Amino acid sequence: MTRRSLYIALGTLVLLTLGSSLLSFSGVWAKWPGAAAVVVMALAWQKARIILGKYLGLVQAPAWQRGFDVALTGVCLLLLVLYLAPLGL
Repeated sequence: MTRRSLYIALGTLVLLTLGSSLLSFSGVWAKWPGAAAVVVMALAWQKARIILGKYLGLVQAPAWQRGFDVALTGVCLLLLVLYLAPLGL
């Protein structure tokens, strides 16, 4: 893995973190908690995929990466459903 790709991954992680921080400061949670939860979970899912793929080297093992992607997607969806269930959404 080249330094350039690691810098791109780091920059992407920083941008995704800024996006979730701006979303939390915007007050959208009070108006649309369901939509905000979906966006935050999507950002967290993408950040986890970058960390697993680039920094842990799963890009070099596509079969393992697919397995981790499926498991990660399942966990993210489960957490999202558990958050949205009491809201009645």
